[in-house]
Amino acid sequence: MKKFLYLPDRLLARRADLGLLTLRIAVGVIFAAHGASKLFDKGVGNVAKGFDGLGIPLPAISAYLATFTEFAGGLMVIAGVLTRWISVPLAFTMVVAFLFVHKDGGFFLPKGAEYVFFLFLTTVSLLFTGAGRYSVDALLMKKCGACKAD
Repeated sequence: MKKFLYLPDRLLARRADLGLLTLRIAVGVIFAAHGASKLFDKGVGNVAKGFDGLGIPLPAISAYLATFTEFAGGLMVIAGVLTRWISVPLAFTMVVAFLFVHKDGGFFLPKGAEYVFFLFLTTVSLLFTGAGRYSVDALLMKKCGACKAD
């Protein structure tokens, strides 16, 4: 019975790295999709108007920063490029979303903070763990003999 219980461990010998890859893809797609929506559907100018209505400081600059961070940052997370570095502005974007949009909406969607809370914690997790073995970061670290991925 004990051998049966550990069968998944043997089948998924690199399970932590597969888990990080899965997490990166899920979170990266969500961020990239939101950034793409701001960039291509709404337009950054309209996002800035919305930010102004929410009371976000420097709405035009904030709109460009949020759009770029979500779109490019999401793509970077998917590929595992500078994952720890991009996790910081992505997490910060979720803090701003919480403070200016979701804090008074309770926890549950549609107005609550559960979504931004989840995205904040996953980006913080990637800050701590890095991208894992299946990433551009890991490939770059292999090529750099003096560097270490984690």
